[in-house]
Amino acid sequence: MGGISIWQLLIIVAIIVLLFGTKKLRTLGTDLGESVKGFKKAMAEDKSQDANFDKVEAKESTSTTEKTKEKEQA
Repeated sequence: MGGISIWQLLIIVAIIVLLFGTKKLRTLGTDLGESVKGFKKAMAEDKSQDANFDKVEAKESTSTTEKTKEKEQA
């Protein structure tokens, strides 16, 4: 009773198609898809940059520690 039935959804979709037209809806869907794809790509690049940064940072801290030990021994 309180939920939306399939018939109500179909009526809403039909009204939206009549208001905006199929071409505009297709364009909107394409733009939305490209935006999501770009967002996912940016997130993947960010993760890879973070991983590379962590590796470089770990390597630098190791070399700094080794240099400090060498200075202490000298």
